[in-house]
Amino acid sequence: MAHLSTLDFLTRLAVGVGCGALIGVERQWRARMAGLRTNALVAAGATLFVLYSEAVMDTGSATRVASYVVSGIGFLGGGVILRDGASVRGLNTAATLWCSAAIGVLAASGNLEFALLGTVAVLAVHLVLRPAGRLIDRVPQDDPDIEGVRASIHLRCDRKAEPQVRAVLLQAFGTSGLTPTGLRARREEDGTTRLRATIATSGDPARALEQVITRLSLEPGIRDLYWHLIAEPQEPGDEED
Repeated sequence: MAHLSTLDFLTRLAVGVGCGALIGVERQWRARMAGLRTNALVAAGATLFVLYSEAVMDTGSATRVASYVVSGIGFLGGGVILRDGASVRGLNTAATLWCSAAIGVLAASGNLEFALLGTVAVLAVHLVLRPAGRLIDRVPQDDPDIEGVRASIHLRCDRKAEPQVRAVLLQAFGTSGLTPTGLRARREEDGTTRLRATIATSGDPARALEQVITRLSLEPGIRDLYWHLIAEPQEPGDEED
């Protein structure tokens, strides 16, 4: 006769399925691939497998069954991982299914409080660490390969458009958060003016400079426009035209 009563069986199964369902609610709300039913079923399956070993009074097999559950969930999680171009999707979903199975194992082994605490931990990871991760992504990251670089913008415009182009250039720098360190002008015999503006930055200037170039390209009178990075600091007398 098995030492596991029907009431214990139902209680542990209910806790396992309920905890998996709670995790699934959050996933369903986020419109993820594995939602309410999937997480509940994963937790139920893990709970039932371990409960079987408990029902047959084989305490040694419970550990083996739990290890088999971990391996089986690995295959199930691999099915929700998708490659989308250069990125990979579904890693969080696969990890969540793995956690649901672990919570089911805890519930089946009779550690109901631990199962509830594990559920709270999984939900906290999704609800609390998600906005924290987004805040971290917004923090500017300094790349050692581009730290302290300088860049320059070169343009050629009609001489009569020079005052307007200068004003737009400085305005575009301010909008993009760039601080110019120099501005040089040379008037050509063909009635045009060549302008060269230099900036210094501790981050990657590519995106900001592209915004400046896009803004300047809308101005009439500009005949040539480009930017490039300056590999090494130059002396004032060695500036390129």
